[in-house]
Amino acid sequence: MKIIEELKKRLFPFFVLVSALSVSASAAFYSVTGLSKLFAGASLEVLIMASTLEIAKLIVASLLYQYWNEINKTLRFYLSLSVGVLIIITSMGIYGFLSSAYQETSTKYDITQKEINILELKKERFTEDRNSLINEKTQLDNGINELRNGLANNVIQYKDPETGEIITTTSSSTRRVLENQLTEAVERRNGITNKLEAVTDSITSIDIKILNTETNSDVAAELGPLKYISKLINKPMGEVVNILLLVIIFVFDPLAISLVIAANFLFDNLKNKKDPKVIEEEKNKELSRKIVYRKRDAEN
Repeated sequence: MKIIEELKKRLFPFFVLVSALSVSASAAFYSVTGLSKLFAGASLEVLIMASTLEIAKLIVASLLYQYWNEINKTLRFYLSLSVGVLIIITSMGIYGFLSSAYQETSTKYDITQKEINILELKKERFTEDRNSLINEKTQLDNGINELRNGLANNVIQYKDPETGEIITTTSSSTRRVLENQLTEAVERRNGITNKLEAVTDSITSIDIKILNTETNSDVAAELGPLKYISKLINKPMGEVVNILLLVIIFVFDPLAISLVIAANFLFDNLKNKKDPKVIEEEKNKELSRKIVYRKRDAEN
């Protein structure tokens, strides 16, 4: 068990170091990419400059931890300020990279929404036409029913002067007029029915296109969680994204620097645990160095 515990203690600093390097590398990659997009006119130059600054930042952070008491105060202040400024620059690069990625997705989403809006406008026009055709068909149906009732009630009664009997008959001229009107009305209704079926088919086709556009769009799936959060907290989606990006950049690069310092600390502890005599000697040397540097600072 002691061997396992000792192995864990010796391996853990390496795990922290790997984590620090991976976080630092990813932060550097996103930052360099983002800065190159911000200054697209000199992307290659920005890539070279940002990469060297990222490497220098990690080295300076380790240098400050290892030799904090030995470095001149002015230089120590400048290096600390440089690390802080580089963290801000890296965070700006990461923000630029992530915001650019969101803008690309947002632009695709806007294009999809415009396509859907155009289809919705077409659907509204067809819906208005259908409502108009339905009203016209209803009026024709009522007119056809009245014409049929007129044909059924086309009766003339008169008294035969010779026999005195009441004779019931129909008016042939009135029947011809009613039959012509009925035929014309039925033909018009059939034409409107065909138009109504065509308009209904067009509306159904547009509904299918809208559904396919919404379901086949990868952008809608990507922005789905953001849209849900936006509705949940009643904030615009752009504001939600901005808050999320700020949270990420405030954690990303500071965490990388913290892990680099933690790795230095763990390796120092691991080195000091090897030999108690070495620990005592290093303490004495460290104390002597502190006394010397304090005297020098006091003289300055």
